[in-house]
Amino acid sequence: MARPKAAPDVNINLNVRGLRSSATLVINEKMRSMVREGKKVYRLGFGQSPFPVPEPVVSALRDHAAEKDYLEVKGFHPLRQAVAGYWNRKQQLSFTPDDILIGPGSKELLFLLQLVYYGDLVIPTPSWVSYAPQAQIVGRRVDWLPAAPENDWRLSPEALDRHCREDSGRPRIVMLNYPANPTGSTYTTERLKQLAEVARRHKLILLSDEIYGDLHHNGKHVSIARFYPEGTIISSGLSKWCGAGGWRLGAFAFPKDLRWLLDAMSVVASETFTATSSPIQYAAVAAFSENPAIDQYLHDARRILRIIGNTIHKHLAALRITAPKPQGGFYLFPDFGAHRAQLAGRGIQTSKDLCERLLNETGVAMLPATDFGCSPHDLCARLSYVDFDGAKALEFARSRYAETPLDEHFMQTIGGKMLEAVERIGEWVG
Repeated sequence: MARPKAAPDVNINLNVRGLRSSATLVINEKMRSMVREGKKVYRLGFGQSPFPVPEPVVSALRDHAAEKDYLEVKGFHPLRQAVAGYWNRKQQLSFTPDDILIGPGSKELLFLLQLVYYGDLVIPTPSWVSYAPQAQIVGRRVDWLPAAPENDWRLSPEALDRHCREDSGRPRIVMLNYPANPTGSTYTTERLKQLAEVARRHKLILLSDEIYGDLHHNGKHVSIARFYPEGTIISSGLSKWCGAGGWRLGAFAFPKDLRWLLDAMSVVASETFTATSSPIQYAAVAAFSENPAIDQYLHDARRILRIIGNTIHKHLAALRITAPKPQGGFYLFPDFGAHRAQLAGRGIQTSKDLCERLLNETGVAMLPATDFGCSPHDLCARLSYVDFDGAKALEFARSRYAETPLDEHFMQTIGGKMLEAVERIGEWVG
């Protein structure tokens, strides 16, 4: 039987021509394929929370599994009420349910935002892999603002102001993701205030992607919406702090001055995804509501991620592989620049070369810096320190370390495979 011919490129929308699948999903599929082939893989490429969904949230899903009716396009009202309360409680803000929009993942909501708002997208480098491709699909202009390693790869107020002064008042959405994917860095309160001043001066819309906020390693996340409430949209969801990536539920919180933008996104949502899964929305009410069990879950998750991130950071530093010290989430952004000469002698010139060779020759999976908007010759990569059993880690922390700090024995017991991965990296770079 003749195989159908591939459609000619001329039939592909110019905005998507040349796009490839999301890098994070590609590395996950590659790792699964290697495991099926019987190869040992160190899963440091895909940024999925290792922790189980908190039991109160699982129980709520179980209780509402039979819910089958369509819910409101903007989201289940009790859920919007819970999300508003979550931000008001944690950040001393003043949202109401009418300020909240629920969608099937914050990724989808970000896409709708760019679809309905005609403006440029300003992205610090490095940044999460899907911001720029979404803008390309929609046909929006992307302006990259390179950050510096000596500033832990964080956007500086001076760079943002300098960029916006060229055409002040031009419609722009600025992406601000912290604790950051891919670096694990965050911002001080003073730096957030300075960024807020620049945003107000140039009438910017800030999309503050705070999906890792509750995984700030010291539990001290601060939202920039405190200092620029009139122009900040906060993005969150269940995938990271709640360990429920596959549930696909995201939430945006809008200031009242941008209610028109929420309404416009809701109109498009009504013609695309219609409504987010009903059982998931019912369960999410429990996730965003105040609950001592979830507070304890987050306390333990933070201290586990803190010791793992700091230990791996220390071991990499001993190999002359530098990275910002992680402050939140579960990422490191190691720089192999000190080994540039010997890597070049082996034909490794780019971060893509680096990650491909490392995976094929050692089984250690990481993502190249180019996937995050960096120059090909920046010999950096994103390392996700999530290759451990999250349920076992929580149980061990609660049973053996309820009253004492986590120690080297905990790290060896829970994170031994990741320490082995760092050893393999050290042997590989020589």
